Amino acid sequence: MTTKIKIGISACLLGKNVRYDGGHKLDPCLMDTLGQVVEWAPVCPEVEAGLSVPREAMQLVSGPDAPRLVTIETRIDHTGRMTHWVRRELVRISNQGLSGFVFKARSPSCGVRDAEIVTSSGRFAGRGAGLFAAAVAARFPALPVEDEGRLQDPVVRKSFLERAFAHRPRPGEVVRIDFREG
Repeated sequence: MTTKIKIGISACLLGKNVRYDGGHKLDPCLMDTLGQVVEWAPVCPEVEAGLSVPREAMQLVSGPDAPRLVTIETRIDHTGRMTHWVRRELVRISNQGLSGFVFKARSPSCGVRDAEIVTSSGRFAGRGAGLFAAAVAARFPALPVEDEGRLQDPVVRKSFLERAFAHRPRPGEVVRIDFREG
């Protein structure tokens, strides 16, 4: 019997109604395949940062240093709120003993590589990581991360699990927390 590893996951992928429209994106493949060997640690950046369900949809808007998280219709910038929450969450994550993270593809907070970025006038500017996924990858560069779309591929899924099992904390291992900003 294999000991389960702890994997962070975008909460909507577990069927939690936390999305902007009040819905979820339950992924049965994750539940049926990875769920056998994984203890899930769900996170919803927007809700945990204090935004409501439902809420106005948001997008990443290109900025001089980094994309901004802005609502589509009313143009409210939630970057500061999200950044403040992310700093606290990174400390919490460092104490959880995660072996990997599964993010929601194309999300402005959780997309690993495919979140759409637009200009201030709304024109397509490219694709990149969502605010939370980018912060996790920067803070924990060795942590295996993937999005649910790519995990549909058995080869990608197998590779992710192998990397996650190799990354799991060892019994008695001391976790060091770095309280630097950023």
